[in-house]
Amino acid sequence: MIDPFSLVIGGALVGGGWLAGRFGSRRPKPAATSSPAVCGCGHDLALHDRAAGNCHAETFRKTGVGIKAWAPCSCRRYTGPTPLEEFFAPTPLPPTQ
Repeated sequence: MIDPFSLVIGGALVGGGWLAGRFGSRRPKPAATSSPAVCGCGHDLALHDRAAGNCHAETFRKTGVGIKAWAPCSCRRYTGPTPLEEFFAPTPLPPTQ
């Protein structure tokens, strides 16, 4: 048979869980721990030329009174952290010979 006392306790537990989830405080999501390798200009390593070193990104700059335009990044060399693969082996492509 159905025990009414167990049904009341089960219903109270379900209702209490619903109320705690609905009106309880929510914790913010943890921030990502890994950050990309960023140069001093604020751009990623992927936007820098490995051979020449200059940055291929464009920034939105103010060029005059109320005038804004896209301008090339003035960074001439990547100054961020060195990637791990350059410590262990040279880059295989493109071939130098």
